[in-house]
Amino acid sequence: MRASAALWKERARQAGFNLVGITPAEASPRLGAYLRWLAAEMHGSMAYLAREDRVRRRQDLKMVLPGVRSLVVVGLDYAKAMRGQIPTAELRNPARGRIAAYAWGADYHDVMEERLKAFAHSLTGIAPRRRSEDWKVYVDTGALLERSHGQRAGLGFVGKNTMLIHPRRGGNFFLGVLLTTMTFDEYDAPAAETMCGSCQRCLQACPTDAFPAPYVLDSRRCISYLTIEYKGWVARELRPKMGNWIFGCDICQEVCPFQRFAPDECEPVFCAADIERAAPQLLALFTLTEAKFAARYRQTALWRIGLPRLLRNACIAAGNWGDEAAIAPLERLLRHETAIVRGHAAWGLWRILGSVAWPILRQYERGETDEGAREEVRALLG
Repeated sequence: MRASAALWKERARQAGFNLVGITPAEASPRLGAYLRWLAAEMHGSMAYLAREDRVRRRQDLKMVLPGVRSLVVVGLDYAKAMRGQIPTAELRNPARGRIAAYAWGADYHDVMEERLKAFAHSLTGIAPRRRSEDWKVYVDTGALLERSHGQRAGLGFVGKNTMLIHPRRGGNFFLGVLLTTMTFDEYDAPAAETMCGSCQRCLQACPTDAFPAPYVLDSRRCISYLTIEYKGWVARELRPKMGNWIFGCDICQEVCPFQRFAPDECEPVFCAADIERAAPQLLALFTLTEAKFAARYRQTALWRIGLPRLLRNACIAAGNWGDEAAIAPLERLLRHETAIVRGHAAWGLWRILGSVAWPILRQYERGETDEGAREEVRALLG
């Protein structure tokens, strides 16, 4: 007996999802491109993406869920966050550290997973012989190429910026997947492979040139990767190009022509309560303690990077701001307990003061015990 696609979709909408599509559980047609991307090492330090077991799971979804037959792909908008909720001038104010719009509110992992599980449990009674081992939910955490599966489920096309874009809603929505052993009476037709045509706005707008070719993202140059995933020393030649971004980046999404179709409604949990949740003042960030960071960001996506990395990113933004108001806070951060904060604070001072910072940096370098931080300062002095 096949499950009713219409009924499952209705339950998904009742669980709070804006988009839903159903596709057979087959390996992604983009798997070859993904493997070439890994071979080119464009995944950077995200070694988990290239793990042999993860690659095998992407090749054979039955290794993710034995007996899987279908994927229910759902989407949830956060569009209003980028439709004038916060004045653009404030977001671009270099005295503020800018946060990608998807992270202004609650952590989407928690919201999406809770709703996916509620959706799965709501199917009791309408799915024959349904058991807990017959389904599994993922929100950015499993070995799935979600955007490709979303395209196969009819949720949109993959843009040149590698994002999934709905032709009538834009690209500002989260994706989740429910894997199930059920088959359905109807599956959705795949969306168009792409609708970008000759447009290259996203490629041209990227300040760090993170797109070596259309539909290919070099993570190692992506501001989102550098501010979120990457734990090390940000390449010095990329720092001036990062502007005031301290968590993620929206540039390639903002310039996409399809964004004009984004709906005005948005889940309240994803909207910023005030300007400080979207673009906090850099000087205020420099005063954060671990306790204050936890109180402010524990329930948000920023919690995953921790305070030291947030401060690292803020030091880069402060250097790009170039205002003397940041000098004293950056000098204090030269004594921070984390080397990566100290080293990027040194860069921020050098960026603002130039050669005037050399005496400060020479004194700091003499007392620095971390070799990475010492090398950072030597490069600045050299």
